[in-house]
Amino acid sequence: MDHGTKRDAPAGHGAEGGTAAGGFGAGRIPLAVVVVDRVGLVSHWSTGARRLFGLPKEDALGRPAVDLLPVSGALPEDEGERGAGWHGAYTSYADHDGLGPGLESFLDRGLSYPAAGRARLTAPAPESAAEPGAGRVDVLWWAYPLVGPGSERLLVLAADADALQGDGAEAFERVAPGFALHTDFPGSADLARRLPEILPSMSVGESARIVAQILELGYPIMEFSRSEQVPVTPDWGVPRRAGREARRERAARARAAGEPVPDDLRDEAEDLEYAAVREHLEFLNEVSSRIGTSLDLSRTVVEVGKAVVPRFTDVAGTYLREQVVAGEGFDAGVPDTTTMWHRVALEHTDEPGRWDDVVPVGEAMPFPAHTPFFRCMTTGEPVLVPRISEQMGHAVASQFEKRDIRPLITGRSMLVVPLKARQVVLGFMILLRHPSRQAFNDMDRVTGAELAARAGLVLDNARMYTYQENVAETLQDSMLPHIPPRMAGCDIATRYLPGTLLGRVGGDWFDSVKLPGARTAFVVGDVMGHGLNSAAMMGQLRTAVQTMAGLDLPPAQLLRNLDDLAQRLGDTHLATCLYAVYDPIASELRLANAGHIPPVLVRAADGRSELLDLPTGAPIGVGGVPFESVRVRVEPGDRLVMCTDGLVEMRGEDIGVGLATLCESAAHPAASMDDACDTIIRALAATFSEAGGGGRKDDVALLMARLSGIEQGHVAEWRLVPDPSEVPRVRAMVREQLHEWGLAKQADNAELMVGELVTNAVRHAHARPVALRLVRGDTLLCEVEDDDHELPTLLSAGPTDEAGRGLRVVSRLAREWGTSRTGSGKSVWFELTLPRR
Repeated sequence: MDHGTKRDAPAGHGAEGGTAAGGFGAGRIPLAVVVVDRVGLVSHWSTGARRLFGLPKEDALGRPAVDLLPVSGALPEDEGERGAGWHGAYTSYADHDGLGPGLESFLDRGLSYPAAGRARLTAPAPESAAEPGAGRVDVLWWAYPLVGPGSERLLVLAADADALQGDGAEAFERVAPGFALHTDFPGSADLARRLPEILPSMSVGESARIVAQILELGYPIMEFSRSEQVPVTPDWGVPRRAGREARRERAARARAAGEPVPDDLRDEAEDLEYAAVREHLEFLNEVSSRIGTSLDLSRTVVEVGKAVVPRFTDVAGTYLREQVVAGEGFDAGVPDTTTMWHRVALEHTDEPGRWDDVVPVGEAMPFPAHTPFFRCMTTGEPVLVPRISEQMGHAVASQFEKRDIRPLITGRSMLVVPLKARQVVLGFMILLRHPSRQAFNDMDRVTGAELAARAGLVLDNARMYTYQENVAETLQDSMLPHIPPRMAGCDIATRYLPGTLLGRVGGDWFDSVKLPGARTAFVVGDVMGHGLNSAAMMGQLRTAVQTMAGLDLPPAQLLRNLDDLAQRLGDTHLATCLYAVYDPIASELRLANAGHIPPVLVRAADGRSELLDLPTGAPIGVGGVPFESVRVRVEPGDRLVMCTDGLVEMRGEDIGVGLATLCESAAHPAASMDDACDTIIRALAATFSEAGGGGRKDDVALLMARLSGIEQGHVAEWRLVPDPSEVPRVRAMVREQLHEWGLAKQADNAELMVGELVTNAVRHAHARPVALRLVRGDTLLCEVEDDDHELPTLLSAGPTDEAGRGLRVVSRLAREWGTSRTGSGKSVWFELTLPRR
């Protein structure tokens, strides 16, 4: 875009740049650039503006724009036939009696779409005028609305139309200014590169903002016919054709006036039809490429609106069924007057905020039978309203209660198109064109119907994906446990991260299980594969681990039984599993591994971290492979980190890199357990990002436990002879111990419940002594063990029954209670809530 004074060279006569594509000769055109602020004052006046309008920059800045462009008069008929203009995507063309009134109208109305015009400049004469009478200049102008944080509100570009004619060249029959999408012609890159050069008084950020908006709305073109336009760029072509273009315009004017096309213009009329059809097809192809870039319903809705505004319409409101928005199923029947429709998106070219209060996004409403919207949704066909009359505007406005929508819609052209898929109406779009723009016609109706059909399929795909994703997430969430952050002698933090968006359901899991003796079992597993089958298999294995952990099986035996179960369930899935049992009283871990990556143990004494050396074992489901348990001594404050391979493994990279990063990040100090988990995840993500492996693909399960332990002074144990005479002595010992611990308020209830459990134990014990243990932690834990394997159950005792009330008393007074089998018999336990220390 050149703001110099070089005249165009005639095509084929040594013009700069050679010959452009399409047979146009190359050349340059002087261009004036004027920026107007929000109050209508000139804030930028380029050198080209000084040359074209004959006013120095220092005299122009800060003055009203309409005062600086005092033009009047109309174009003589012999200098250019008045045409209908090119009513394409971004063009709002009109011949004006003067440039000033056109801009004044633009500013007064506050339009937010581009406008273009042609006018006669009469005074003052531009600097380029060398002859008498040259002060009358045929001016082409373009105006762009600007939005954003700056004060600029209007960008005006103007050019001398006489510069389009080379020396000796025949006059063009018609030249019109217009706008084109930046994809229509080569040259947008030149515009983006050169415009900041002629806006030197602006910052780089302001210039970039203005250029971005111009390229979004379209850039200036010179139009020589409906099918021949060239961009205003540093090197642009000039058509040398006349005659046929004039006949085409005559045919266009006859058709626009509703008159029959003369026989001698039949060919030109067919050309116009072909050009119009081609333009609509190109628009549909472009829309198809811009929508459906993701399966996210909200994003797809926004894409559909942005694809049609402002090229096809000035306002686009999208409404969807309530059930579609909620991701629910619905009756495929015809909608009625009770069907609720949610306004999910609204795109427009008016000034920001103009529509927000009257028709806010998110509002839901039904539509009565007399409205065009109801007719569209029930027939499934587009409804065209060439112009909204005051009567129709009043009828539509009645749906909006106290909000007056009439000023926004009256006089506009409206097209309502259904959004449907598989013959089911999912929603509809309301498309409105500004009164100054060409009304929707029958071809627009066809285009809108095809547009809606494509958009409907895209929205339906997004809807079904959203529904399936919600189901998958619900299933995944239901299968993952809600682990308390604190268990006996340890603090726990977990993380689950789904894999890729198309694989949100996976087979990774973690769990923790309360065991007798204040112990806790930690589990991390990974069913190989993704999808619902893997998730279902994971659910079965997790339930089995919970059940077998409740039997207090040793880790190796538990994995052995789990492997047998997996083979009985089928040989289609394999799984890895790491099972650990923490004893906070003995300060010991017992672990067994079934093909899983080893855990990391961070030592509190020196902050050193290590991968525990465990026998790897075979994955669950292989069968016939033994598992081994390993004992590891731990100290209070040590941290155990267990995870699935999705955290440390990346395709194309050695897993050793991930394991090393895991060890390093696990040892990093953190304010909390949650922060420690987040630190690990960030560190692994950064490592793989630096390696160029892209984002994480597999799902991740992470469990971290801080092994705080339980002090020996907070544990009291007794061995009791299985004789009823021991019960009174036990009650006295429990009361004394609780007073020693400062828990006198809990003594009465604890003494009563211990008496009931010990009474049952000595009654059913066989040969071994009855064991009683009190553990003071966050709660008061009491456990009674005996060598009888039959688990007690709650009974409904009658008024005259002598037994059956003991466990009911425990159930009413305890915070929590339960039973479990042990290797030698059973354990019955209860917990009492303690005041916070």
